[in-house]
Amino acid sequence: MSDQKRLFLVDAYALIFRGYYAFIKNPRINSKGEDTSAIMGFMNSLLDVIKRERPDHLAVCFDKGGSVDRVEMFEAYKANRDETPEGIKTAVPYICEILKAMHIPIMVKDGYEADDVIGTLAKKAEKQGYKTFMVTPDKDFAQLVSENIFMYRPVFGGGYETWGIPEVQKKFEVTDPLQVIDFLGMMGDASDNIPGLPGVGEKTAKKFIAQFGSMEGLLANTDQLKGKMKEKVEANGELGLLSKQLATIMLDVPVEFDAKDFEMSEPDIPKVTEIFQELEFRRLIDNFLKTFASEAQPATNNTPATPEKAAVKATPKEQASAGAGQFSLFGGNPSTEPESISEHARKTAENTSHFYQSVASGMATKLFVKNLMNQTSVCFDTETTGLNPLTAELVGIAFSWEAGKGFYVPFPEDKAEAQELIEILRPFFESETIQKIGQNLKYDIKVLRKYNIKVKGKLFDTMLSHYLINPDMRHNMDVLAETYLNYTPISITELLGKKGKNQLSMRDVPLEKQTEYAVEDADITLQLKEHFEKELGEANTQKLFDEIEIPLLRVLADMELEGINLDTAFLNSLSEDLNNDIANLEKRIYEAAGEAFNIASPKQLGIILFEKLKLVDKPKKTKTGQYATSEDILSYLAKDHEIIQNILDYRGLAKLKSTYVDALPLQVEASTGRVHTDYMQTVAATGRLSSNNPNLQNIPIRTERGRQVRKAFVPRNEDYTLLAADYSQIELRIIAALSEEETMIEAFKNGEDIHASTASKVFNVPLAKVTREQRSNAKTVNFGIIYGVSAFGLSNQTDLSRNESKELIDTYYKNYPKLRNYMSELVDFARDHGYVQTVLGRRRYLKDINSRNAVVRGAAERNAVNAPIQGSAADIIKIAMINIYKKLQEGNYKTKMLLQVHDELVFDVYKPELEAMKTLIKTEMENAFTLKVPLDVELDIGDNWLEAH
Repeated sequence: MSDQKRLFLVDAYALIFRGYYAFIKNPRINSKGEDTSAIMGFMNSLLDVIKRERPDHLAVCFDKGGSVDRVEMFEAYKANRDETPEGIKTAVPYICEILKAMHIPIMVKDGYEADDVIGTLAKKAEKQGYKTFMVTPDKDFAQLVSENIFMYRPVFGGGYETWGIPEVQKKFEVTDPLQVIDFLGMMGDASDNIPGLPGVGEKTAKKFIAQFGSMEGLLANTDQLKGKMKEKVEANGELGLLSKQLATIMLDVPVEFDAKDFEMSEPDIPKVTEIFQELEFRRLIDNFLKTFASEAQPATNNTPATPEKAAVKATPKEQASAGAGQFSLFGGNPSTEPESISEHARKTAENTSHFYQSVASGMATKLFVKNLMNQTSVCFDTETTGLNPLTAELVGIAFSWEAGKGFYVPFPEDKAEAQELIEILRPFFESETIQKIGQNLKYDIKVLRKYNIKVKGKLFDTMLSHYLINPDMRHNMDVLAETYLNYTPISITELLGKKGKNQLSMRDVPLEKQTEYAVEDADITLQLKEHFEKELGEANTQKLFDEIEIPLLRVLADMELEGINLDTAFLNSLSEDLNNDIANLEKRIYEAAGEAFNIASPKQLGIILFEKLKLVDKPKKTKTGQYATSEDILSYLAKDHEIIQNILDYRGLAKLKSTYVDALPLQVEASTGRVHTDYMQTVAATGRLSSNNPNLQNIPIRTERGRQVRKAFVPRNEDYTLLAADYSQIELRIIAALSEEETMIEAFKNGEDIHASTASKVFNVPLAKVTREQRSNAKTVNFGIIYGVSAFGLSNQTDLSRNESKELIDTYYKNYPKLRNYMSELVDFARDHGYVQTVLGRRRYLKDINSRNAVVRGAAERNAVNAPIQGSAADIIKIAMINIYKKLQEGNYKTKMLLQVHDELVFDVYKPELEAMKTLIKTEMENAFTLKVPLDVELDIGDNWLEAH
């Protein structure tokens, strides 16, 4: 390795914006409602650079006040940029505070951009013999690259790439990196509002560079140009020179490079940890400590819990983004580090007073149960041999009814003895008067059902309660404990070891450790319950919790335990058919391409479509420079190019085969012979359920082959039939009722075809003369309105042009004025209150609704309209599920509710009960909630789900 010292200069805002938008679909919101996405994204990137490169010298460079010189040159410079999102504005002070605590210099100069600060420092460091790496994705920095100055670019999907002179030459097709300035000046930059030469894009700029060498060379030789291009270049020569000047990074900013000031030094670990704790960055604390702590001094007290534990406690669980191995970035004796860390550590079992006791068998257990039965509210938590509740066996059960105290009842491995022990505990579980508390109680209920135990009485699930209080945050126990109790529970990895063949089973763990781990979970969950009980009332969601989510928990547990029968022989046959279909498509694609290639490789596919076949003049590219071949891009081109439609079909069939046709038979539970999905109540912020292992809610229904998969789901035996009950256009009915749009309400009341009725209104034709195409376009608008469809989006989904789409949307709103007013009212309500709510009071918080950034605000406004509609539909079907389940239990029917797929319920109906079930199911679903529009349910039966759908 070279002895040459290395300086890393970080472009702060480039990484802050990148971090913020990386989380834009799933923002990181803490318990205070703060958007911490930008801080987390930036810090992850910074720590990644430090771990990967272990730089000798490092600084982070910021803009301040913009570029005074460039604005003087060109008043419109950067004038078209959106307002900086609030999430970034509030992030910067925190980031600066963290950098100061890490003793990393912040380089900023009023009136200059970070580009200029970095350029000046890089050139000064180069003169002092340093190798400088500019950490930024911004291509403008390529102009600074030299033998000792490099770009260190984060790439899409993770990792970094280094651009030296050869990389810049190849990327920009230049001989000298300085020509990048000419390239940028010629083509301009829309994001910075640099005008460039009119009509000159990337390809033309590269051609001019190759031919003339520079902007000045081009302007001196316009006689070699032809036609309109010659006219444009000659007429805009001064604009071109101005653009080149605007694109030139300044190298004379009044900042100095004093090597000592830039040396990596030991951070103030307690201070950084304190800031991260305030922001609720549990994983980042671990990542930071691993990055800076010595290998000899691991920070055990601050290690967050790992996925294994939370998978038992709560699904889903975010995978920990643990960093690379630990190392010391600073010299000296690190023995003082643990003391510094522990002073600011969270509470743990090691530093918190508690009394956790295991209960011996025999008389001790009987005395314990006697005490247990005297309680009014108890938290319990099962410890098992695995994560699958259908096969997991009890290892022990923890109980707690007083903070800091609890008991653990270990279970014998022998099944008969285990059953004897659970019988002693049965009175507690089946007591109607003792409240049962837990985290992800559905798992525990399903485990206990294997032992023929039904958990009765009032329930309180901390995961569900937190979901209603703060739906956008994660809900697993470790996160909740650290966020609300400042407590870090014992890690499951600490107990069992890392995943793999050497990982222990819970049965292998000594009883003392089992007791600490299990009772701690029950104790912490009990404490969380006390916290959330108050907040449910404050958020006005107590009724939703008591009357919808908790009763639904029991319904879902039964549905999941029941499972559904699967015709695996049919799927095996379908798999062979798909193989043939895929092979035929593959052959046609190769023939059209003129060669064989890997269709599944985006890189190879892009080269075939856009370089060899040249299907598009200016194809889009990804951040890595590859041609973009995502489904939305290809779908737009499919109607004009048969090869692209064949590629989309190929992808669809390949995904169908791997995700469902081949995967479903492997997910049949050996002990039941059925497929058991897991319904999650705490994933979708709108209140919708999600399905996992396997996901039965995403089986395609728009394609013939996709629909065939449903044919594999069959009744339990010949005495049963499948019945599917589907809410007809429930979201349209809800928006019509809530907006009080009389025309739509009347159409629904009269039983009209709502899409034909809409088409009649917007196309101004009699109902009887509505064409199929008009109805189809009206249907697209009807459903698109709920999701904020634009003219561009509508034209992509139909054969209408963008202008025709705009006219159709405008006409739609003219015919349904109350609908538009209602949507505006929803947005206004969200702006005033920070949330919107469903008909049952389920809240969707919209922190960006008042953002000055148009893109961010637009997404929040669409959610403001969509969430009450989609969420109300979710609430209504949940009520129907609870009521139907109750009637099935009361009537002691053999019929079972098996699946919920958005607006549809699927039942395994005992044939002698069929007529009674049709009446019961339709009645309960249509009367689950009263709106100004009648709810309508369509019923179908069949020997498989496809027939019944």
